[in-house]
Amino acid sequence: MTFAMATRLPPHFGAGAARTGGFTLIELVVAVAIVGTLSALAVPLLSVTMERHKEDEVRLALRQIRGALDAYHQAVVDKRVEAAADSNGYPDTLKSLTEGVPDITKPDRRPIYFLRRLPRDPFAADASASAADTWGKRSYASSPDDPKDGDDVFDVYSRSDHVALNGERIRTW
Repeated sequence: MTFAMATRLPPHFGAGAARTGGFTLIELVVAVAIVGTLSALAVPLLSVTMERHKEDEVRLALRQIRGALDAYHQAVVDKRVEAAADSNGYPDTLKSLTEGVPDITKPDRRPIYFLRRLPRDPFAADASASAADTWGKRSYASSPDDPKDGDDVFDVYSRSDHVALNGERIRTW
């Protein structure tokens, strides 16, 4: 072995040594700045996505409840559900849709269920309220422009004054 080989230092020592690993402070600052910029762009997109999801939930819930109300009315028209002669054929409460009503065409009067469960209004302010109490109810006798409770449930609407992403008030859906 020669003297030159014996006095050689490993490559990580000395001024001209090659880098073996780790990040410099500048590289870390640049990486943090990039992550911060990407997250700043993602937060508004996430909030819009969450808002759109809640609006979709309201639309689906309204469609389900209104479909069940129509099915109840059709069952009255088909004389499967008992109703008073002066009745308009809509249920007295939303609970009737989930609790079931007797099918008068069956000898055992087995109940007819129109909904498995009543969905909640996702924009309802009171989280402790029952699902039926989160919805505004419109009776058959009230006008569509000024819905009022009454002897029956003809339609439902959201009580929220929230404005949807499309600019409409959710209560008008």
